[in-house]
Amino acid sequence: MRSYNPDLTPPWKKSAPVPEVPADHDLVVEEVSTGFCGAVIRCEAGTVTLEDRFGKHRVFPLEPRGFLLEGRVVTLVRPSRPAPSRPARTASGSVAVPGARARVARAGRIYVEGRHDAELVERVWGDDLRIEGVVVEYLEGVDDLPAIVADFAPAPDARLGVLVDHLVEGSKESRIAARVTSPHVLVVGHPYIDVWEAVKPSSVGIRAWPTVPRGQDWKTGVCRALGWPENTGAAWQHILSRVHSYKDLEPALLGRVEELIDFVTAP
Repeated sequence: MRSYNPDLTPPWKKSAPVPEVPADHDLVVEEVSTGFCGAVIRCEAGTVTLEDRFGKHRVFPLEPRGFLLEGRVVTLVRPSRPAPSRPARTASGSVAVPGARARVARAGRIYVEGRHDAELVERVWGDDLRIEGVVVEYLEGVDDLPAIVADFAPAPDARLGVLVDHLVEGSKESRIAARVTSPHVLVVGHPYIDVWEAVKPSSVGIRAWPTVPRGQDWKTGVCRALGWPENTGAAWQHILSRVHSYKDLEPALLGRVEELIDFVTAP
């Protein structure tokens, strides 16, 4: 039995294959049906936009054998470009600097209230702080803040930034902060009773941070309300382990820490 090619078109009537050419930016081609000649300025799904030497734009479909390139018929195709690589980011969202060494520590410092605050700042801003040479220390409370600031002796080349918990109008913290008046000190704060609350509940896997009645230790009350063992150290390590980047923190804390870093590192 003989086999026959289903295509019965005579060879002399068949179109010769033409090369496919990526419609790269600035490629100069001529559209075959109109004679419009121009450079590729845009190529989208199914169309290409040409610009002629007078600045006129025309949009043409990407049809087979639709263009001339240096006098030869070609088929323009959409160029395949690899996805642009995005720069690596630190946990704070800053552009990472590969291989950067920690800078020699500045005279300026950032003080936070307690160890948990310091660990959270290190978790998210640690890479940035090392590059800037900023050391974070903790106060173990703000009661002695004015004396600590006086002992630090802030100066134009040794600025001091302080992050205070529960810095709201009328609070004890706000009254203490108001006693610090040096132009080389910036005291800012967030509205949360404790820095635990600055971690988004969704990141910890809870619906919301519970309300703890006045008179109770807040951290212990949180553990009780959530059914966690009343071990605040272990509870904090659980919370901290859920923080991977700035996205896990509330904006009210993010803005204040960034403000302190800018203040301490300003020329």
